[in-house]
Amino acid sequence: MKSVRGRAPLSRVPLVLAVVGALLGGIAFSAGAEAATGRGRRPPAASRGLGAADPGAPSAVGPEDLTAWNAAGLANDRERHAHRLAVTPAPARPTVAAPKAAARNTNAADAADAADAAAGPAGTSALVLYDTTGPYGYLGELYAMAVANLAGHFGTVTAQPVSAYTASTVEQYTATFYIGSTYYGGAVPDAVPAAFYQDAMTTAKPVTWIGDNVWNMANAVGIENFKKKYGWDPTNSYFETNGSVGNINQVTYRNQSLTRKIPAGQDGGVLHPALSGAGYPQVTQLARAVDGTTGATSPWAIRSANLTYVGEIPFSYVSESDRVIAFEDLLFDSLAPATTDRHRAFVRLEDISPASDPTQLRTMADYLASQHIPYGINVIPVYTDPKGAYDNGIPQTITLAQAPDVAAALQYMLQHGAVLMNHGYTHQYSNVDNPYTGVTGDDFEFFRAHIDAADNVVYDGPPGEDSTAWAQSRVTSALAAFAAAGLPRPTLWTTPHYAASAADYQVFGRNYTARLERSLYFAGTLSGGPVNASRYIGQFFPYWVKDVYGTTVLPEDIGNYEPLPYNNHPARLPADLIASAKANLAVRDGVASFFYHPYYDVAPLQQTIDGIRALGYTFVGPTDLAN
Repeated sequence: MKSVRGRAPLSRVPLVLAVVGALLGGIAFSAGAEAATGRGRRPPAASRGLGAADPGAPSAVGPEDLTAWNAAGLANDRERHAHRLAVTPAPARPTVAAPKAAARNTNAADAADAADAAAGPAGTSALVLYDTTGPYGYLGELYAMAVANLAGHFGTVTAQPVSAYTASTVEQYTATFYIGSTYYGGAVPDAVPAAFYQDAMTTAKPVTWIGDNVWNMANAVGIENFKKKYGWDPTNSYFETNGSVGNINQVTYRNQSLTRKIPAGQDGGVLHPALSGAGYPQVTQLARAVDGTTGATSPWAIRSANLTYVGEIPFSYVSESDRVIAFEDLLFDSLAPATTDRHRAFVRLEDISPASDPTQLRTMADYLASQHIPYGINVIPVYTDPKGAYDNGIPQTITLAQAPDVAAALQYMLQHGAVLMNHGYTHQYSNVDNPYTGVTGDDFEFFRAHIDAADNVVYDGPPGEDSTAWAQSRVTSALAAFAAAGLPRPTLWTTPHYAASAADYQVFGRNYTARLERSLYFAGTLSGGPVNASRYIGQFFPYWVKDVYGTTVLPEDIGNYEPLPYNNHPARLPADLIASAKANLAVRDGVASFFYHPYYDVAPLQQTIDGIRALGYTFVGPTDLAN
């Protein structure tokens, strides 16, 4: 055990967060932390692991699809600008409102019930409408899950294709959100029913419109009517100016400068709304886009009357300081406008296992107790090195019961402000590199991955044996290992490297009161069809949510300390975490949540905590995060 505890830690895979990474097929573009950021040990010399805080996200859609999707949208926008884009209206639908759809995941009644039971303010509800048609129609469901998850912080959520909308349905909900991900026109007929265009115009309820097709609404209700109510003209608003989307790399919102890092060739632009000016209603500019080359600014999000418009879908290439933060806060205006500012912080110690150094654990506990900081400890109950990667080819497995000094250190931590959290069973998969060494803390447990020739971690999907029974067996074994060591049963879970299948997430939800992590969300979850494990979106949150799996997810949104670069991701130092916490001050009731590996010296942790406190955050324990 000495040789194990003394070896250098390996950094790992950061989970991504953007829709993009999730969209294509498995390249982890990065943007996360645990899963995507190095949790375990640092690989010898080569600095491997998924990056921690760069723009991007793991997804089953890749840059190729996003590039083509953005190109198709811009081509349509140019045709519209030239008055050559023909739009075929959606077929007429019945005028009688359909019964209210089941909340959240229509494929699992128990998930819907759980979502209802854990609703936020009484009666608060959100309707999320999304596109499904066209060659990239599947993106609509992925983006809709991102919106639905965030709206799950406030109450119940119903998500359905916009094509299924029937008249007056908006009146059943506190607020409605439409994600325009299919640019209708040409060969793709408009799928938005005329009833929705009319209802969005006439309702007093808040409507948030994200992305494309708001110009079709203006045409449907009458351009002058739209201008008289909202003070701007979508039919004269475009994503390009002077033939270019420009270099919009920043969004300013609530006194914070948020990043917008879109890879070259994949930027679909931000709509430039044509404000109508004198004689028309005033338009409130909620957030502004900044061109990093020219310095020009333009509205990123605007509001007038009941309509909030966001000039792009902000869920791709997301990082911890990204413009998605502005959208995350805007939901309060529609769903909980009376919310006052409150800024809390949370830290957890990561990748603790039977091979951890108990002296290091006690040192961390003493420091955090001296600062009166409650914290979480993510514990892996069984350490295994099946190929002897760190012990000259000699396999080794250690349980918590076989490491009484570590178990005693964990008890000491629990007596000094810690909350026990379960971080997988072995935090590795079988006896293969997945993607690094096969060793606990280094590898994925519930997902397969490999490293490509360019040194990127690529997500391959769930293991072949993945199933509800398989995942439950690992959870059961983990809980038994805690009990055998005399430790209490953890009630919180963090998925190793933040990656698992939809079936696995359902299992975790049944065994724990909440997950504290970033997560993957798979196509088919909203539609009720078969889950497509090759198409998914990664997401992290600035506040607790009830997600589309029907379980509570606690926030981890600013990443982790990582002193060395790896897998094409830069180092992440205390100043970077503090900067991300500052950006998240834009969320009026948000959390700056991060993790730290206790095998590092305590000094960087102290710097991070001091910097976050100086911003006005108050540290709380994990069980406080759902309040």
